[in-house]
Amino acid sequence: MTVASELSYHPSADGDLAYRDTGTGDLVVLVHSGYADHRVFDEQIPALAVAGYRVVAPDVRGHGFSANASEPFRWADDLGGLLRHLDAGPAVLVGLCMGAAVVTDTVLEHPELVRAVVVCGAGTSAFEYTDPWTLQRAGESAALLAAGDLDGWVEAFGRNAAGPHRTADEVAPHVVRRLQEMAAHTLSKHTPDEPDRHTPLADPWSRVPQIAVPVLAVHGALDASDAIAMADRLARTVPDGRSVTMEGVGHYPHMERPEEFNTLLLDFLRTL
Repeated sequence: MTVASELSYHPSADGDLAYRDTGTGDLVVLVHSGYADHRVFDEQIPALAVAGYRVVAPDVRGHGFSANASEPFRWADDLGGLLRHLDAGPAVLVGLCMGAAVVTDTVLEHPELVRAVVVCGAGTSAFEYTDPWTLQRAGESAALLAAGDLDGWVEAFGRNAAGPHRTADEVAPHVVRRLQEMAAHTLSKHTPDEPDRHTPLADPWSRVPQIAVPVLAVHGALDASDAIAMADRLARTVPDGRSVTMEGVGHYPHMERPEEFNTLLLDFLRTL
């Protein structure tokens, strides 16, 4: 369990943003998925640090140990502000699902701060959800929140890690439990009537061909089809992109098979 003493804080204009900072060397930034926090990368942070990288894992605004938004904000500006605060770039940005959108927004808006991008489970911040399983899960999630059933929402959130091709019992219990713990923590920071102050980029897909740095998309073969398609579209649209598939895992491949994911990531980093 993370305690405050393990985290650093970037004093943004709208509250302190938490991040974990460890290791020395070229900078790699790990950006978590929605409702989670930096702890989703607990198996990646030490492995990258031991391999000779400085690893920073922030909590996105409104998540984990970071401040909630009290005014409109953009993901790219929050992460860009942190990178300038660290004065250690340009960085390799690694993003999972929502985090993929955060890092893609950042390379579009602040390209001078980024030397490569890795995405998993999404592409840009213009999410394109088409898989019937995804749409059904989203509807069920919204219904649970509307009914005030927060415990039911957290339970469903963790079990959705199985994806459309497995049952939750086929996912390691510790993966489900950790996701539920992080989601419960983030959810506790918010109220049902709280406005969404995140300001999305306008039409980011039209700007993707401008991304001049290498891009790697890592797919869990058992993930929803739309999650795979968004990440693959990003890798196919940039000038220097490629995709790799991990078999037998879903939306959180780095948690289900951390050693395999770490090897893929380190192999990519060594090409830069």
